[in-house]
Amino acid sequence: MSVPLVAHAPAKVNLTLRVLGRRADGYHELESLVVFADCGDRLTFTPGSALSLTLSGATASEAGADADNLVFKAARALAARMPDLILGAFHLEKNLPVAAGLGGGSSDGAAALRLIAQANKLALDNPHLQAAARATGADVPVCLDPRPRVMRGIGEQLSEPLPLPQLPAVLVNPGVALATKHVFAGLNASAQLAAPFDLVAAIAKLESRDQLLHMLQTQPNDLEAPAIILQPVIADVLTVLRGLAGCQLARMSGSGATCFGLFASAAGADAAAKILRAKYPNWWAQACTLGSGV
Repeated sequence: MSVPLVAHAPAKVNLTLRVLGRRADGYHELESLVVFADCGDRLTFTPGSALSLTLSGATASEAGADADNLVFKAARALAARMPDLILGAFHLEKNLPVAAGLGGGSSDGAAALRLIAQANKLALDNPHLQAAARATGADVPVCLDPRPRVMRGIGEQLSEPLPLPQLPAVLVNPGVALATKHVFAGLNASAQLAAPFDLVAAIAKLESRDQLLHMLQTQPNDLEAPAIILQPVIADVLTVLRGLAGCQLARMSGSGATCFGLFASAAGADAAAKILRAKYPNWWAQACTLGSGV
């Protein structure tokens, strides 16, 4: 019997997200500084049997039909390119909120590709693996090797891993889901688009965590405003986060509705999460550390 392989599928957090333009095919050109949390989903893979997927966990019922799950989509995308692959049975422990701006499904799909690659002795830079990641979803490539990076284009242009400090944080979701396409549709066509900003060069010049925080304050999430129009409770979450002792920056991640607050210490983030869970029991609140998810 094959020994099960296990992968962490970390939450993806967009510290910044600028919309630079819209392409002829309708997709938007983005620039985003992406980091990963030490919390997330857990994927187990037992090689050697027919491709299958079972689910458990706090948010398993919200993850959608098995056939639509990005774990399946990723495995099938790779198998279509490499027909002789060893596949097998997946079990997904789903802990992250769904449609929450944390890239949970994309991270699950990327974890599936990592596990199949491990079972088949494939390197992460294998061109078939990379192509399968791109075919699975726009956020899957950055989740394949979850380390801090700048993501551009529609997610296919990735920087090398960036040397960011570890960032204690709290992730908060108010229990509402947002479809990415609806948030993008809410962008005002006449609004001024963000000017290109070389995040990689700017990060290379940083000498302290304080300088990183200052830079983050100048590079917002352009999807925050249209997301708040669709779900005004996001503004409430941000107001609450900014009112917590020790919160240094609060912002929405991705296309929402999850928001993050950055804190100076893990103890401060833990204390904030406890306060949030006590005062807002219907919200999902999780203390974590942002950086690499591996």
